[in-house]
Amino acid sequence: MTQEDKELLLKDLSARLPYGVHVEISWEYSKTDVHTGLEYYEFPNIDSLLNIFWDKKCISIKPYLRPMSSMTEEEDKEFAKVIVVSQDCSYANNESATTMVNDWYLSKGFDVRGLIPKGLALEAPEGMYNLKEK
Repeated sequence: MTQEDKELLLKDLSARLPYGVHVEISWEYSKTDVHTGLEYYEFPNIDSLLNIFWDKKCISIKPYLRPMSSMTEEEDKEFAKVIVVSQDCSYANNESATTMVNDWYLSKGFDVRGLIPKGLALEAPEGMYNLKEK
């Protein structure tokens, strides 16, 4: 993984701090013992994320994300409402329509940075994020 890929992944995971994310992490216990497992993290703060991400024993971390094509009909209707509300945003009150829309995508586990096609994330199985409703 290139440094650029690591930084992109860190940006994405950092943006998901408030929402939690399922990830596959590979740990190296020794040169001959590598463990890969599915974990669910709600990172309470950036330090906990960095500790996991940059831990020398962590070989890789790949979030499970939803492709945009997995949006349900119900979510599509909800998204339309977000778009309408976001049109009332203004710089005068420090709101951004783009931020509002992106926050909605992140809260639903969507791949907003195209990490799946880059091999930096895994496609979430259907229903993986249904349990994570806030």
